[in-house]
Amino acid sequence: MSLTCEEIALLTAGPLFRGVDATFLQSLLELEGAGRVQFSPGLVYGPRHFRRSLAVVLSGRLQVTKGTLAVSVLEAGDLFGAAALYSDEAEFATTITARCPSVCLMLEQQLVDHLLAEQRKIRENYLRYLTGRIRFLSGRLQTLSQPGVEGKLVRYLLASGGGTLTCPATELCQRLGISRASLYRAFSSLEDSGLIVRTGKTITVIDPAGLETVL
Repeated sequence: MSLTCEEIALLTAGPLFRGVDATFLQSLLELEGAGRVQFSPGLVYGPRHFRRSLAVVLSGRLQVTKGTLAVSVLEAGDLFGAAALYSDEAEFATTITARCPSVCLMLEQQLVDHLLAEQRKIRENYLRYLTGRIRFLSGRLQTLSQPGVEGKLVRYLLASGGGTLTCPATELCQRLGISRASLYRAFSSLEDSGLIVRTGKTITVIDPAGLETVL
């Protein structure tokens, strides 16, 4: 069994296999440690359901949760499992569940090690991906350490990419560790300054450079 043309196109547009020869990807499933895995709605990854694998979502939607807090949703093309490759089971606190029937390309640790050693493009892509994750996590840490509610909100918006973000106010309060009233005051201040526009649960950053000046 090989990957479909649609799946190969998805992989070459994603973070791990961008720029990799499609001919190589056509035979990827023939390598030991590679497989297309179907998941029914329910648990995919967790502290007691642990795989030392790197995975790419081929179809479906996966929910990423830390503790009781929903962090993000993974869709076709997204990569996950980097933390699981070289961590102890106890350290892998994130839970990933399939919201609907989903299919993932699973690459076991030994195969990932081989690909990183033998495929320069994959190695470069993976390092670029990890660098992006480090920057994102650093931004999240700065968000938590930034004094003032408005500063925390600005850091979070910038760390999220500075575009359009959809997040319920209650969830955002939990992420930033602030009260609902404080969050709305910060929203009003940034909106009055013309830096963001908020419509229901959706926040659109109008002026990323202007947000930077708030810090």
